[in-house]
Amino acid sequence: MGVKNENIPDKGAAVEKGLETYTIIPYIPGGILDPAILRKIADVAEKYQIECIKMTSEHKIGFYGVKKEDIDEIFHDLGMEPGGHIGKCVRGVKFCTGNTFCKKGYQNTVEMGFRIDETFHRTKTPTKVKISLSGCTRCCAESAVRDIGLIGTPKGWKLLVGGTCGLQVRQGKVLAKNLSDDQVIDCIGKVIEYYVESGTEKRLGRFIEKIGFDKFSGEVLGE
Repeated sequence: MGVKNENIPDKGAAVEKGLETYTIIPYIPGGILDPAILRKIADVAEKYQIECIKMTSEHKIGFYGVKKEDIDEIFHDLGMEPGGHIGKCVRGVKFCTGNTFCKKGYQNTVEMGFRIDETFHRTKTPTKVKISLSGCTRCCAESAVRDIGLIGTPKGWKLLVGGTCGLQVRQGKVLAKNLSDDQVIDCIGKVIEYYVESGTEKRLGRFIEKIGFDKFSGEVLGE
C-alpha cells in the first residue's frame, strides 16, 4: 500500500511519483563540501540503497527513492538536518564563490551567505522564501529571480526583492544599492518582518505586485 500523497515538512521529505518513496535533501550550507562529508554521503547512500543521488539547482544534494521508515535514520547517520522541502520558511541560502575564488567577483558571497543563513534560515514566513547571492552582475547564482537577491558591485551590495523563476518568471526589483554587509542583514530583516506581519498568503513577488512596489519599499525602508 502506497504512502499518502503529501510531503512531510517536519522531516524535510517530499513524496515522489508512485507515492511509495520520498526525496530528501540534507542541509549543506551554501553547498560547500569537504572530503569527509562526501565520504559520509556515499556511505549512507550505500547503506540505505539510495536509488539516485543528484545535485539540485539550489547547490544541494538530493537523495531520491528513500523509504519512509529510513528518513530519520538517514539524517541521523549523516549528522545533518533537512535542507529541502521544509515548508513555509526561509530556505538555505544559495551563493556563488564570489571574490573568494572568482576573479570577476566584487563581494565575498561565501562569508555573507553563511552570515545570512545563520541569521535567517528556517525563519517562518507566509510561503517559502529563497535568498541568493551573486558576487558580480553576471549573476551566476540567479539572484535576480529569487525572493531576495543580492548582487555584488564595486560599491557594495545591490538588493532585489520579489523575483521568481517558475512558469511565470519575474525579475526582482531593486530595493537598495551600495549596501554594506551590516546594512544587508538589517534590510533583509526588515523585508522578512514586513512580509510576515502583512498577513498575506502570497509569494513575496506576488504580494509586492498586489500592494505596489512603491508602497512596499516605503514601508520597509521607512521612507
